[in-house]
Amino acid sequence: MTGAGPQPAVRRGDAQAERLTAERCYITELSNHDGDEAVSIARARVAPGVTTRWHRLRDIAERYVIVSGHGTVEVEGLPALRVARDDVVLIPAGHRQRIRNDGEQDLIFLAICTPRFRWDAYEDVDPAS
Repeated sequence: MTGAGPQPAVRRGDAQAERLTAERCYITELSNHDGDEAVSIARARVAPGVTTRWHRLRDIAERYVIVSGHGTVEVEGLPALRVARDDVVLIPAGHRQRIRNDGEQDLIFLAICTPRFRWDAYEDVDPAS
């Protein structure tokens, strides 16, 4: 089978790659590269008691897949909703969003973006900025 899209590969995880963003969230990019423009996958970690900054992604839809912990997610167009393991949050492109860790342990989720995440599409819209 031929055509555009990703080529067969295995990308190894790198726990050392985790970094704290200005959004107040630790991010590890698991898959985000030029060879696969259709999607990116990152692991996000929010410490207990932390609320991420209001932000939106221009032209990129995002899904949060909650892996562990629990919290409250706010997405433009929805009331604030509690989330926990195995919940999936759908965030249309351009919609304002943030998440708060209400628990005593880290809130960990996968952030799956289509097309892939690019920093030039990230917009901080927090009134505190």
